[in-house]
Amino acid sequence: MLFNSISFLFLFLPVAVIVYYIAPDRAKNGVMLAASILFYAWGEPVYVVLLVLSVLLNYFAGRDIGAKLEDPRRARLAVAFGVAANVAILAFFKYYGFLISQINLLLPEEIPYRELSVPLGLSIFTLQEISYLVDVYRGKAQVQKNPVNFALYAAMFPQILAGPVVRYSDMERQLEKRSVTARKAGQGAMLFITGLAKKAILANSLGKVFEQVAAMPTGSISALTAWIGCFSFALQIYFEFSGWSDMARGLARMFGFEFRKNFEHPYISRSITEFWRRWNISLVTWFREYVYLPMGGNRGTVSRNIFNMMVVWILTGMWHGASWNFIVWGVYCGIILVMEKYVWGESLDHLPGPVRRIYFIVLTLVGWVFFFSPSLGYSLRYLTAMIGAGAGFVDGEGGFLLLTHWLLYLAAAAAATPLAKAFAGQIMGISGNLRVRTAVTVTLYIGIFLVSAAFLVTDTYNPFLFRF
Repeated sequence: MLFNSISFLFLFLPVAVIVYYIAPDRAKNGVMLAASILFYAWGEPVYVVLLVLSVLLNYFAGRDIGAKLEDPRRARLAVAFGVAANVAILAFFKYYGFLISQINLLLPEEIPYRELSVPLGLSIFTLQEISYLVDVYRGKAQVQKNPVNFALYAAMFPQILAGPVVRYSDMERQLEKRSVTARKAGQGAMLFITGLAKKAILANSLGKVFEQVAAMPTGSISALTAWIGCFSFALQIYFEFSGWSDMARGLARMFGFEFRKNFEHPYISRSITEFWRRWNISLVTWFREYVYLPMGGNRGTVSRNIFNMMVVWILTGMWHGASWNFIVWGVYCGIILVMEKYVWGESLDHLPGPVRRIYFIVLTLVGWVFFFSPSLGYSLRYLTAMIGAGAGFVDGEGGFLLLTHWLLYLAAAAAATPLAKAFAGQIMGISGNLRVRTAVTVTLYIGIFLVSAAFLVTDTYNPFLFRF
């Protein structure tokens, strides 16, 4: 089940909210867990067993680590075993097919293997469970002895499919006690509707343009068309990612939980370094806390720091998908970040603002080519088309796409900046009277919800990009 499905919006969510709110406080975690298991089973009934086994593995691993904290050596072995077990499960389901296919390229006879679909949310709940084990080992969190509370942390339905990646240390107190108020429910509903609109209206509309360009042979598209396709994807994936994060945060707030903000208008950045401080903040923070810093971070020699950064970004690429294009995308991001830190970072700071914007946009769009390409060969052909080596620099197709979608691009560009939020704030604050302001706000968000639902009902293009 997906947040942007009619069954979720008009059946699952209303029932879950009603049952949760009428349940006594001591039963709310149990109700939320039952809803989460049902939500996951609705879309992935086969892999519910894997989810349950993963929860049990990490629950008992956490208890084991907690029992051995007074003996550092045994505690290290316990946390190493728990982390290794999680990584092994993730690697098997996510990289088994890719690894065998690469081995087959080197062998005279192919090794037969069965393609495995990646369980939805596997990468998300695996990272969360690892953060729990490490936080317990570091003494940043207490061992969770209540199995229901731990299972709820690992499998909570608002973020299990596409994040954000929630660290256990941020959730520990909320699992024990949290406030559920009408005000928080209203704020959560507004945030959810905002995310739904990003997905249903903007991301899906931009995705159709990108798919139209991607379906063309790379040798027959002009530089203009190629850049339009890449620009469309860049906006699509932003509204897809941030839309899902907003929906997750909104749902969590409706049930009394608070998740940290995951996107902070990344496309207003003026460097790749700044971009990664604003994009998918929870994932970047996880890799910094649990991979980069344990490896030494920026301590030691420059060469060691560069090595640490590249390892982190190769792993980040692999986390997004099991193919060479994601690995190359991770290497590309790592190289740019290293160059900004050690080579041209200071020079970049002294460039005029518009030049820095162009620098950032060009490097970001080139990076997205590696991300969306089905193969390395395709990415190289697409990049070649972007410099005019395909069908020249301008063609009728590119002009037609601009002419028919300029309003969509204008709206999307505004929505990707603080302008849209400021404009909405002006509308909602149109009157100093509290009742009038409340009525305007409610009417605005009901209207956005109805338009989003209409898009979902009438549009057959409604992809889910995050097979994490």
